[in-house]
Amino acid sequence: MVVTVKVVTWEEGGELAQAIRRQVFIEEQGVPPEIEQDGLDPACAHVLAFCGEIAVGTGRLYPIEPNTHRAKIGRLAVLPAYRRQGIGSRLLQELLAEARRQGYQQVYLHAQAGAYSFYLRHGFIAYGEPFVEAGIPHRRMGIILPV
Repeated sequence: MVVTVKVVTWEEGGELAQAIRRQVFIEEQGVPPEIEQDGLDPACAHVLAFCGEIAVGTGRLYPIEPNTHRAKIGRLAVLPAYRRQGIGSRLLQELLAEARRQGYQQVYLHAQAGAYSFYLRHGFIAYGEPFVEAGIPHRRMGIILPV
């Protein structure tokens, strides 16, 4: 299976990203639409993973604190039939590469409890207490990017 990952704007890839997020977060995980669709997407860089012509995964990089060189990764999702094939890792690596290209020195995220070990394997460190977001247990995690 050949997978390609592209960085896109919301205008370029928003429809595909939203379809993936709707299936994963709203339909599969029960996240309320008003939480998933937070209005921040136009300010974000997005990544899309494709198997051939089919968009199978997405994620976003939000410049939450541009003056402090910090950004937030979120909305990382892979369609169920394409999980456990390295696509999530490819999406995360491209988001971190985009963060470096944009000059960010630190990236953080809110990891769902089930994805905690995934982010640990990619060099993220947990901090703070666990918390519930959209009815799902999460943990704050961060990584410092090499200069």
